[in-house]
Amino acid sequence: MTVDVVAAVLVLATALLMAVSLVFLASGIDDLFIDLCFLVRSAYRRLFVLSRHAPLTEEALRTKEEQFIAVMLPAWDESAVIRPMLLNTVRNLGYTNFRIFVGTYPNDAATRREVGLVREACDKVECIVTPHDGPTNKADCLNWIYQGIRRYEEEHGIRFEIFVMQDCEDVIHPLCYKLFNHLIPRKDMVQLPVMALEPKWHQFTSGHYIDEFAQLHYKDLVVREMLNRSLPAAGVGVAFSRRALEAVAAGNRGQIFSVDSLTEDYDFGFRLKQHGMKQIFVRFPVTREETRRHWLTGRERRVKVRDVVCIREFFPASFKASMRQKSRWVVGITLQGWANLGWMGGLATRYMLFRDRKSLLTNLVNLLGYLVVAVVVSVWIAIELDPEAYRYPPLLERDSWLWYVILANAGLLGWRVSLRAWCVYRLYGVRQAVLSVPRMVWGNVINFAATCRAIRLYLNYLRTGKPIGWDKTAHVFPDESQLQRYRRRLGDLLLERRLVSAEQLASALERQKQRPGRLGEILKDMGVVQERDLAAVLQGQ
Repeated sequence: MTVDVVAAVLVLATALLMAVSLVFLASGIDDLFIDLCFLVRSAYRRLFVLSRHAPLTEEALRTKEEQFIAVMLPAWDESAVIRPMLLNTVRNLGYTNFRIFVGTYPNDAATRREVGLVREACDKVECIVTPHDGPTNKADCLNWIYQGIRRYEEEHGIRFEIFVMQDCEDVIHPLCYKLFNHLIPRKDMVQLPVMALEPKWHQFTSGHYIDEFAQLHYKDLVVREMLNRSLPAAGVGVAFSRRALEAVAAGNRGQIFSVDSLTEDYDFGFRLKQHGMKQIFVRFPVTREETRRHWLTGRERRVKVRDVVCIREFFPASFKASMRQKSRWVVGITLQGWANLGWMGGLATRYMLFRDRKSLLTNLVNLLGYLVVAVVVSVWIAIELDPEAYRYPPLLERDSWLWYVILANAGLLGWRVSLRAWCVYRLYGVRQAVLSVPRMVWGNVINFAATCRAIRLYLNYLRTGKPIGWDKTAHVFPDESQLQRYRRRLGDLLLERRLVSAEQLASALERQKQRPGRLGEILKDMGVVQERDLAAVLQGQ
């Protein structure tokens, strides 16, 4: 009886091994094509583009006249993070002509109260209250925010030329809106990178977002723009021209975002493509000099770092929260996207839709692959422990077609792991690149659970007709000590402008340790900087 059961399991495992291997091969070849496109594009730009065109400079961003920017910030049950996020943005954003419109609900008094406290201290924040209780979904909230912006324009005689989408947990780089201002209206949609704030090394759940977003926003979106001239908006760190929103609203009874989708930002990118709007993904780094301590000696030294103009945020740290967030993405991108968008557009667009939707299968197959490996290894161990046991036919025969498929998959997997680690290294350094390898396994477990939940939610929607609600993630905003890492310090700014030398700054910092006080005042007392120069730098900071 036991022999029959084992035999049946091995037959099933063999069939599963064949199916999983073929899916892995097809997906691996697809990913390899994208990787090769990226490498060819990078080589072409290095040889023929960068050598002929002067790179964009920070000075060019700062000197261009500012357009009015409206920031759309949907907020349901965000009382824990909305006030520190708004205050940090208003204080540190290197832009003047902007207004933040926060969308709230009548039955969310806590969030409205926090927004009101910020409004009392700052005239750049407005509170938009939807006419019905929440939560509805993010698209519905954004549509009401847009209507509120139009009313604000009429009442105040102002005209916004740029519309930016943000979330309540975003840490916005000081140059983000300067970059939007530089590119719009030449472009109708500008997407900036989204980078995860670094968690502790052992927090694999939040850490695996580093790896996935590094791969997506360092490599994949670059190729996507090149092949299709179209991008899925990320929902944060994305700006639209006034022309783009008016064109979409005119064709959709005044509504901009589709309320039938949980990923309205993804849907919106394809709709802009239909209107012939110009879209671009921009990864713009600025070089900074920072004072850092050597990891071994502890001595301070000046190092040059590449500071990417991007949006940073904390991602969920618990398995359950991550699964719920990703299941919302799977529902919106694969299932609702399939239902709402179909297979629209030309060959390039359909190929991108295929890449987005294949995750519905690959997220499940990845874990099935682990199961097959476990069965194969278990059989090998059983045979080694009991040489007298019944000898079953091998699941994988050497030199068979399946043998070569698995060899090809092993090579493709090694390439994928290495390239993902390289993308992480380029954005985060060696430590996170090394951690990306074990985090890939845990990420596959989360994606499997999220996909199963997404299928269940969508089947329930098909059965009942009840829309899938706004299953939002509980957000966390960094504290002041964590935010300091992403703010430019006074000493670094003075060095950049050559107002002090490295030796003078080191001497002032040493005095500050002995006699705590403001660095600017210490430098003035030393006779190193003038009052007017210090005031100019502080204003820029």
